[in-house]
Amino acid sequence: MKLIVDRDVLAEAVTWAVRGLSNRPPVPVLAGVLLDASNEGLTLSAFDYEVSAKVTVDAQVDEPGQVLVLGRLLAEISRSLPNKPVTITADEHKVELTCGSSRFSLQQMPTAEYPTLPTSPDPTGSVPGDVFTQAVSQVAIAADRSDTLPILTGVRLQIEGDKLSLLATDRYRLALRELTWNPADADAEQTALIPARTLLDTAKALGASGSVQIALGTAAGGDGLVGFEAGQRRATTRLLDGEYPKVSSIFPSSVDSVAVIETGALTEAVKRVSLVAERNTPVRLRFSEGQVAIEAGQGDDAQASEAVESTLTGPDIEIAFNPQFLLDGLGALGTHFARMSFTQPKSPAVLSGQAEADGDADETYRYVLMPVRFAS
Repeated sequence: MKLIVDRDVLAEAVTWAVRGLSNRPPVPVLAGVLLDASNEGLTLSAFDYEVSAKVTVDAQVDEPGQVLVLGRLLAEISRSLPNKPVTITADEHKVELTCGSSRFSLQQMPTAEYPTLPTSPDPTGSVPGDVFTQAVSQVAIAADRSDTLPILTGVRLQIEGDKLSLLATDRYRLALRELTWNPADADAEQTALIPARTLLDTAKALGASGSVQIALGTAAGGDGLVGFEAGQRRATTRLLDGEYPKVSSIFPSSVDSVAVIETGALTEAVKRVSLVAERNTPVRLRFSEGQVAIEAGQGDDAQASEAVESTLTGPDIEIAFNPQFLLDGLGALGTHFARMSFTQPKSPAVLSGQAEADGDADETYRYVLMPVRFAS
């Protein structure tokens, strides 16, 4: 094998391909990245039976061939090379990388032992890349980060015709994003539970490519898989098993009070006040006509308070939240104003966005936050 490839192109492609590889693979060859040089260019593939990644980049291929080398090592080397073209050659045992005066020699791994990647998926539908990236990031924040209940570490993706919804919860908050997409079948109805971290990494990597194609079920190369494709990048991941809890009942059926606050002002105030909130202690929000008072700390501990202008419809309410959970939701809104809907101080509150202070709520994204009981 012999080829020449741009340094930045190689570094970006290898880094993306190996991002999901385990640091301790059950089989040594699963730590590898497969380089396949052909008339189409250079294709890099990685697969650990859970996540697969495949990307094709432009390269001047003088001699086609296929080699397998340690993926993370190749990524580190390619990122550290000088900004010059990279020449890759291979014999029976070694892979040589030459870039300017830098020269690296890597041991080949046995390609015969490398597993076959899932087939390229047939799309179930497509969605604009920037919309998909934003939607995933808005929802993934609410997925559980512990492995106590593995099913809650996933994002539930549900398709009903041209409607696609993403939902995640860790029992203390819930995030739901609904959007319109372009299905291959107008009557499609499918549900998948995708690991949140993998979905977030994939969405960030593919979102800049214009349009992202999503494939579910047998279309993804086999049951239990979901496939993504954008530009020259393709990825699959294994779905989580199990029945996702029925959480639709968490959304309040009625609302007593609604407050509208400038998102940035509330975010900065909560950040400042929460500096005195010790671990696992809440910030208190007192909503009244014209303002919301934000307080943290009590007794002999450090205390802080700040008031932010707001409008309130309905009775005054005092409620407390985990400050980081509240900040996560505010950061995900992406709108100039935040709208908070309440029933009772001990009932879940719903956070959504709106473009103008007196405008309509944008309920395509809703973030439900469980209140924290506070002593008083």
